[in-house]
Amino acid sequence: MTERAYLDWNASAPLRPEASDVMRDLLSLTGNASSVHAEGRKARAAIERARLQVAELVGAAPGDVIFTSGATEANNLALRGLIGAGAETGERITRLFVSAIEHDSVRAVAAALAVQVPGLRVSEIPVGAGGRVDLTALRSMLMEGKGRALLSVMAANNETGVIQPIAEIAALAHEADALLHCDAAQAPGRIAIDRAAWGIDALSLSAHKIGGPQGAGALVVGADRALQPQLLGGGQEANRRAGTQNALAIAGFGAAAAAAMRDLADIDGLAARRDGFEAALRRADPGITIYGEGAPRLANTSCIGLAGQRAETAVIALDLAGIAVSAGSACSSGKVRTSHVLAAMGVNAEAAGEAIRISFGPTTTDEEIGRAINAILAHRQNRQPKEYERATAG
Repeated sequence: MTERAYLDWNASAPLRPEASDVMRDLLSLTGNASSVHAEGRKARAAIERARLQVAELVGAAPGDVIFTSGATEANNLALRGLIGAGAETGERITRLFVSAIEHDSVRAVAAALAVQVPGLRVSEIPVGAGGRVDLTALRSMLMEGKGRALLSVMAANNETGVIQPIAEIAALAHEADALLHCDAAQAPGRIAIDRAAWGIDALSLSAHKIGGPQGAGALVVGADRALQPQLLGGGQEANRRAGTQNALAIAGFGAAAAAAMRDLADIDGLAARRDGFEAALRRADPGITIYGEGAPRLANTSCIGLAGQRAETAVIALDLAGIAVSAGSACSSGKVRTSHVLAAMGVNAEAAGEAIRISFGPTTTDEEIGRAINAILAHRQNRQPKEYERATAG
């Protein structure tokens, strides 16, 4: 069997030993964290320890952390919860601005809210060719419209790794008495996060993006910020998210959060490996494009265009060569959907359909990177071999 190199960390990072260890220790935990007996108190202690660890990861107070089932639920809770609370408190939000490169878990909620909330106007914040929010356009959007606004802009893009100027966006938002939600699922452990310094009103996180378990996440929002709960039926999470907490997954999330903070110490080394990977590809093949290379990017992410080759074909070819990567465009039921992220950056549909994403992690080795370079260049030279074409045809 071909030795595997996992280079799809942005999709899901491998479970960290720290998270695995703490979860293994709690496998026999039987108490409900809402119970007052000793077993319940033990579950509660594990959750509160994780709450502190997650809060420290993003520069927040423990009471600001609301545990959820993942970043998708956190994004839903942020947008629906802030807009719903505004209607209840008399500070109605009538405008929702979503950046053109947001994750579908934000875009889909925004589209639904446009239909479900009377009087809510949803607008898209444009980005430049480098993938960063157009601050001039955003300023005009905030000034020209009427009514209170809510902005949703991700900290760093999952496809290109491009980092957004969140502090500047927050300043513009608050000058206009608007609120800012930030999906930061890809950022922890790759850039330093300080929710207060950045001026973020609500921040979404995901456990499995930082080496925690899948199925856990958090929304970080000030305890004094009105938020309409979307799950009802219990008083968990300070009455902001009902449902018995998954103590095991939350404890793993906390352990991963503590470990992710240490990753920043070698982030320059990771960036150097990413840059070396891209440079080697460009030297060997001038037909390769690096998307977002002129903008600040996450140190672990490379979105490359393979001129003349379909992304899904390349992903299968690399998989057969033992390299796990992702396509820059999603494939559903045999139909290719062009990446809205690259489209927003001005990339045409054909080129966007040729983009793949390679994402590294702190344990990625030079040998794995070298094998990825060789596999990509070998695929480029073979230009869609027939066996790969047959594999993608169905």
